[in-house]
Amino acid sequence: MISNAENFGTMVAQARRALGLTQRDLALAINTGERFIVDLEAGKPTAQLGKALAAAKAVGIRLVDAADTSESRQQRSML
Repeated sequence: MISNAENFGTMVAQARRALGLTQRDLALAINTGERFIVDLEAGKPTAQLGKALAAAKAVGIRLVDAADTSESRQQRSML
């Protein structure tokens, strides 16, 4: 469960390593600087959300709303 910037950064780092990517590779893939990836993986709480989400997507992390149950999705689809 992601509860803070450090958890998120650790998840990104683990996924990146599992793909065999360097921090530089990931930075180039999302068109940002390597320093951003270093800070993100270190859990820097001021990392830009848009870039952080792009990094997560690039390494295959899919973020979902844990409160979004199948029941609530069905109710919204009926509206």
